[in-house]
Amino acid sequence: MKQFFVFIRKEFYHIFRDKRTMMILLGMPVIEIILFGFAISTEVKNVRVAVLDPSSDFLTRRIIDRVDASEYFTISLRVHNQQQMDEAFRKGDIDLALVFSEQFAGNLYNGDAKVQLVADATDPNMAVSRTNYATGIIAAVQQELLPEGATGSTIVPDVRLLYNPQMKSAYNFVPGVMGLILMLICAMMTSISIVREKETGTMEVLLVSPMKPIYIILAKAVPYFVLSFVNLATILLLSVFVLHVPIAGNFFVLILVSLLFIFVSLSLGLLISTVTQNQIAAMLVSGMVLLMPTTLMSGMIFPIDAMSAPLQVISSILPARWYIEIVRKVMIQGVSVVFVLKEIAILALMAFVLIMISLKKFKIRLE
Repeated sequence: MKQFFVFIRKEFYHIFRDKRTMMILLGMPVIEIILFGFAISTEVKNVRVAVLDPSSDFLTRRIIDRVDASEYFTISLRVHNQQQMDEAFRKGDIDLALVFSEQFAGNLYNGDAKVQLVADATDPNMAVSRTNYATGIIAAVQQELLPEGATGSTIVPDVRLLYNPQMKSAYNFVPGVMGLILMLICAMMTSISIVREKETGTMEVLLVSPMKPIYIILAKAVPYFVLSFVNLATILLLSVFVLHVPIAGNFFVLILVSLLFIFVSLSLGLLISTVTQNQIAAMLVSGMVLLMPTTLMSGMIFPIDAMSAPLQVISSILPARWYIEIVRKVMIQGVSVVFVLKEIAILALMAFVLIMISLKKFKIRLE
């Protein structure tokens, strides 16, 4: 029995000395409960609302104040015409618009008071939830104004769904799946490229060659870049001809942005490859660091606005978040490249930073 306890103690020592094992055993449960507890949320939160109110009477102001006072909505913009509202939707500044008819209060009891709810339906489930919540608030305000026991004409908002009037779920998940697939394939495959050279003993050949380290790193990325382009073409063909998701915007802008995202993903994989010592560690790091955060916090499934502030900050450093936003705007909403310049600039900056860090971490001498 004494020998048995000695072997148990030895196993504890092995586990405590292995930092990666300790991270998986003790760190992963903490990370998962935080992500699943705070990132996974289908609640309506922080919905940015624009208001088009030509009458500006006491009733419309009361409805607007009630909407703004709710925990679900924030009045972020007041527009004066339809063009300003459409521009705000294209820029991604608002999620919902509240449009009142003229002389709203005066026409309340004769049935001519009209209100329209315009929602961004690129995420159809969230669009339905947002309009339902807003409809409930409008109905509550109307009920408060009616005298006790009195009945009047009920205001039923006219719901208009932008970009996805058929409410197809594919319009929502195709951009997210594109980002997830390209990120995982590119990053996980390149993450083992340099490590494989170390394990097989061929790194010495590369290091004594006249090639500079930057060319060695880029040469590792080029084959995966070409293969990822084939994957991109396959994904787009399946999306258009099988899932019937149209490309509403500029096709060439979508291709160029996708190639930029592929390069960012390859650069991230190369960085992982330069800082890990074996292929198993590289696969674990790329899987843990990329798979779960990309799935939960990139906006692929759950709205970023519904997350807590710290998780929104973490979300902003995920390349997939910005790529998914670009694909939704260009492919689904059909906006021009002007409306996605910020996201493109962020991806370009990420590519530059990741390549520079990979070059810095690349060891020209074997240990």
